[in-house]
Amino acid sequence: MTFQSSSRLYAAVSSLLWPAIFCAGLTGSYFAFHSQMHLLWFNVVYLSVVATIALFERLMPYEETWLDADGETFNNLAHTLLSKGAVQIAAAIGTSFPMAVAIVAQPFLSHKANIWPDQLPMALQVVLGLIIAEFGLYLAHRLAHEHLSLWRFHALHHSVERLWVINTGRFHIIDSLFKIALSQIPLYLLGAPLPVFLWIGAVTAFIGLLTHCNIDVRTGPLDWILSTPRLHRWHHSKLLAEGNTNYGENLVIWDQILGTYYNPPRPSSIDIGITGKVADSFLAQLVQPFSKKGAKQIIGKKPKELRDKEELAAKAAAAREQANEPIRKSS
Repeated sequence: MTFQSSSRLYAAVSSLLWPAIFCAGLTGSYFAFHSQMHLLWFNVVYLSVVATIALFERLMPYEETWLDADGETFNNLAHTLLSKGAVQIAAAIGTSFPMAVAIVAQPFLSHKANIWPDQLPMALQVVLGLIIAEFGLYLAHRLAHEHLSLWRFHALHHSVERLWVINTGRFHIIDSLFKIALSQIPLYLLGAPLPVFLWIGAVTAFIGLLTHCNIDVRTGPLDWILSTPRLHRWHHSKLLAEGNTNYGENLVIWDQILGTYYNPPRPSSIDIGITGKVADSFLAQLVQPFSKKGAKQIIGKKPKELRDKEELAAKAAAAREQANEPIRKSS
């Protein structure tokens, strides 16, 4: 059963659904954080959002072929539980694993560099925290795309050929830890209070679910500020020029500033995946990046754009060498 995409109801739902789900998740998180059973109620909210997204993926999919089974559901869930399971357990005290680290480290670090503007309203503190954490996420994400030593871990996330809510947490554990280190450590070194960590964790949790959803949502002006499904589909494109863009996990401010924002006026890509190949089983996927053979399988054949770029660089180097040859001879 699907909505008629030409109906007014469809257009209204498509425009309102993304912000509605996101705000509902944050509202539920507020009550969870103020309850006596943080873990239980945050996970109730989180799983309710997952169920809601899964329902609308069936009712109004962006790409209907992505509804077909790809044989990766178990692996997606297993990676989610491994790299995000600790995140969900720690939700009771800090929404994510880095929050738990902050709780332990804060007493030792906050008095040394307590320069956080805790006199500001909490909403502004959260926005500031998001911007700071987002720079670390952006940096980690971009480095993972530009350096093969990191790409061999990050490629697992890009190896899927369809996007839907279940593969939101499909990250290699090394990839996740790298992002945690770069995004969260600066916050508790600056002395950010625990509520900032709580709300950044909540924002990250629900935007993460929504960026991977296979729902035909129309996000309009939100595309200029937040990471949305439209922007993230470009990021998963097989084309290097499209895939090496939109690195922001929650915000796209650093993509805007550093020139990696990409949002052309056409439907975003459904040709997603990688040129290499990851192993079939969950455990094999975990160990594959650590061997030379496994890393070579993951990297696969270099994309045409990269080969062309390297060829042009080689030709330019040869031309410079040739231009310098008469100088060396004359000397």
